[in-house]
Amino acid sequence: MPNLKLEKTLFQKGAKFIGGIDEAGRGPLAGPVVAACVVLDANFKINKETQEIKDSKKLSAVKREKLVDVIFASFTEVGIGICDHATIDRINILQATFLAMKKAIGALKQKPDFILTDGKFGIPNISIKQKAIINGDNLSLSIAAASIIAKVKRDEIMLELHEKYPQYGFDKHKGYGTKLHMEALQRHGSCPMHRKSFKPVAASLILNNK
Repeated sequence: MPNLKLEKTLFQKGAKFIGGIDEAGRGPLAGPVVAACVVLDANFKINKETQEIKDSKKLSAVKREKLVDVIFASFTEVGIGICDHATIDRINILQATFLAMKKAIGALKQKPDFILTDGKFGIPNISIKQKAIINGDNLSLSIAAASIIAKVKRDEIMLELHEKYPQYGFDKHKGYGTKLHMEALQRHGSCPMHRKSFKPVAASLILNNK
């Protein structure tokens, strides 16, 4: 279960505000990548509600949505950054993920003086001290909270895209390469929200042009 061990160590070393960062949407074939930065200070305490925060992948959609309200009410601040499919195609998914994370930090009024990011890569070209944590969304409460915010926001976007492009079933798979999605790509080709630099989408474009 995620806890505050990493955050408390940083507070003991003098940090005043810590931001946990995570993203949702690196793997899908369509839609944006969304990052969130959730900030807390040394006075933050785990209570009955916040102790339910965990990696978004381990929570139901209903539970994630309930925890969004808890996170906004309990943490110092929340920032969200989004990079659309066109940006992903232009600069690649890894760089788009970093850009979304920078946008999430930029959306904050209270900038953290230390950042914890999920994964093995730190964010390039930022002045804030940081540490990348493999499996961070299972270790750090602030990263886990960020994973929930990013996931819920991205799911909202994909549900909006479903209304516009219902033939792809975005409401069911959120753009991931499921059997349903792959069959829809075979049948309909790609839509404007697909990531054309991703191989399955590129293959469907070739097929559709024949």
